[in-house]
Amino acid sequence: MPALTLAALRKEIAAGTTGPLYVLVGADDAEKAAVATEFAEIVEEGLQAFNVERLYGGESAAGTLIDAAQTLPMMAPRRVLLVLEAEKLLIPKRESKAAEEDQERLLRFVADPPPHATVVFVCGALDQRRRIVKQLLAEARVVDCGSIETEADAARWVKARAAREGVPLEPAAVHALVERAGLDLVRLRSGLERVALYAMGQSAVTADDVRRAVVAGPEAQADFGIAKAIWRDDAREALRQLTFALEAGAVPVMIMGQLRAAAERLPAPRVARAIEAVFRTDLALKSSGGEDRVLLERLVVELCGSGTRGGGPPRRPWARRADQARAADRRVARRDL
Repeated sequence: MPALTLAALRKEIAAGTTGPLYVLVGADDAEKAAVATEFAEIVEEGLQAFNVERLYGGESAAGTLIDAAQTLPMMAPRRVLLVLEAEKLLIPKRESKAAEEDQERLLRFVADPPPHATVVFVCGALDQRRRIVKQLLAEARVVDCGSIETEADAARWVKARAAREGVPLEPAAVHALVERAGLDLVRLRSGLERVALYAMGQSAVTADDVRRAVVAGPEAQADFGIAKAIWRDDAREALRQLTFALEAGAVPVMIMGQLRAAAERLPAPRVARAIEAVFRTDLALKSSGGEDRVLLERLVVELCGSGTRGGGPPRRPWARRADQARAADRRVARRDL
């Protein structure tokens, strides 16, 4: 059976048109548990005590699951059964005759589940070589609750979660949160919680609120992002990547390694001046010649502005800043002499 997106699943839950079998997979246990609890919304709140049941795979046998699923709902159209840690039920620890019998009972149940029940298997890692797992994945609707592959997916997740929790994020704030947390659900959830606390009582949460409340994660700095921006002469992006790296806890010596690599791969006429700037900054960092962040920012701007002379493109603002920085260094050097 084809996989089901979270958006499509929520439409089924809202319409009360859920099927008999679902499998929730993904690396984020908290998200799987949160999605599983949404199935309870099929049943009216006052009747959930009679029609929503939770089992744990490590504590239940196949017979327990089957008996619970075959119980008729009370004053409700469907009965909901949540099987947590379902992999422990599907893949027993020990091979025995009793375990084999349980597996056979599960196979028959999965092939012909009762029409009045919605059974949700919340799974960890599954051995897809096993017959029961193959059968279940073939018969059930499989929902991936822990994978975000694109920034668009992450933005949709943030918008949906913010709407459910009543956090009034502006569109720019959604983008800022995704930018700082990356494509990791744990960091996205944690970041949204921090923003909600930081901006509690506000009528709207802005991108600036997000930047103040959420520290950029390591993935916020693109792979070799500072160097790539320098090679494009994109000082703004290079400084942005530098900020992400520093906020993620990168130490100056690690960043200097990337900046030196960036300098060495600049066009030939620019390399000598760029390497000189790297060595000068490295010496300043090691001799407490200024605030680390300022020194690194100055170097990034200088590397982006190197070599733009003569018939090249017009001088950019950051190139003028680099010239001013070099002039200041020369004045300091003359004073020291």
